[in-house]
Amino acid sequence: MNKKEKAVRICGELKKIYPFAECSLRYNKPYELLIATRLSAQCTDARVNIVTETLFKKYTSLQAFADADIEELENTVRPCGFYKTKAANIKEMCSILIDKFNGTVPDSMDQLLTLPGVGRKTANLILGDIYGKPAIVTDTHCIRITGRFGLTENSDPHKVEKDLVKLIPPEEGSDFCHRLVFFGREICKAKKPLCEVCTLNDICRYYSDENKEKK
Repeated sequence: MNKKEKAVRICGELKKIYPFAECSLRYNKPYELLIATRLSAQCTDARVNIVTETLFKKYTSLQAFADADIEELENTVRPCGFYKTKAANIKEMCSILIDKFNGTVPDSMDQLLTLPGVGRKTANLILGDIYGKPAIVTDTHCIRITGRFGLTENSDPHKVEKDLVKLIPPEEGSDFCHRLVFFGREICKAKKPLCEVCTLNDICRYYSDENKEKK
């Protein structure tokens, strides 16, 4: 089985296990997903969702974020860590969205990458979830799991993205990455993966290598 065939098999199996692929971050407006994703750096989605429940009630528009008192904003996002940088990024990001993009989250990679604190992972999430475009979100789950399966030999997010773009059907990319998050939390865990109960262990390089070592 080559990498392309393996990728199709994994996509199909994950779709059976997690038929309803969705982003773990809660949001109602496109810019809210942008903000939530910025807060999620070095922070769990669960904690971000707790913070944004208060944050989005306090600041109900892009203008409200742009006009926010920076110290108040910092205090609100403090539980997410790196709060000074994240608050500054959010405030500036919202100002730029108003001034340069007429209050609309851009729908191109190049434009999204001009926003403070936005990297390819965030940009791909926006492109996939908001605009339904082909996207590969290379978060820690994606990098770890696709490496274990042998779909990539890289650990650099951009290189992993390039590898997966060649293997994952474009229309499946965004949902595939969401499913990897759930799969990574429940089965293919970072420290103690539940390989014995995994329905994909027959094509998993990590599982194969572990069994060889035991023998």
